[in-house]
Amino acid sequence: MKIAVDIDDTLNIVDRAGRAGAYIARNRLPFRMVDPHAQTLLRMFDWQEGDVARFLESGGITAFLEAEARPHARAVLESWQTAGDEIVILTSRPNKWFGNAVNLSRDWLEKRRIPCNEIVAEVENKGEYCVQHGISVLVDNDLSHCLGAQALGVYAVLAVSRDTLARAHEVHYGGENWVQIDGAVRHIRALLQGKDGAQ
Repeated sequence: MKIAVDIDDTLNIVDRAGRAGAYIARNRLPFRMVDPHAQTLLRMFDWQEGDVARFLESGGITAFLEAEARPHARAVLESWQTAGDEIVILTSRPNKWFGNAVNLSRDWLEKRRIPCNEIVAEVENKGEYCVQHGISVLVDNDLSHCLGAQALGVYAVLAVSRDTLARAHEVHYGGENWVQIDGAVRHIRALLQGKDGAQ
């Protein structure tokens, strides 16, 4: 089975509010926080894309490079590989902000010994990518990615957060931590094996 896994806020915990808030205060910028739980920098403060780019260029990129891995993420991905699954790290990280998003992502994963078979960046429509590349399961914290994938017949597993809790029920599978996410993926694997056996 091929499983696509997102990085930011799925495999890791990005301290956007702390890092960006400190940058804004240090530089006495006029931006105000809009949503402390937003999963993108652009939605967290009342600033524009150019402001976000300047923050990242001035060292804000470390919020992503130094982000802590979520508990149990490495062990779960290792168990999936052991079970014969192919793991594709599928991220929307754009090269315009990350330089070489694939290399930066690979470096983060390797330092934390998180296994994968492939890394793909700059993917805006993850559902379509999964369909085009034979990926059965998408694990992501972004509700829109999960709903889009689900609508296309891909099994989506939502990494539930405060930002998505109210609408988490719209995605058929999910978990608030990697133990629960693993349980959802194991359930999906059993469903798919049952379908294969029935044919």
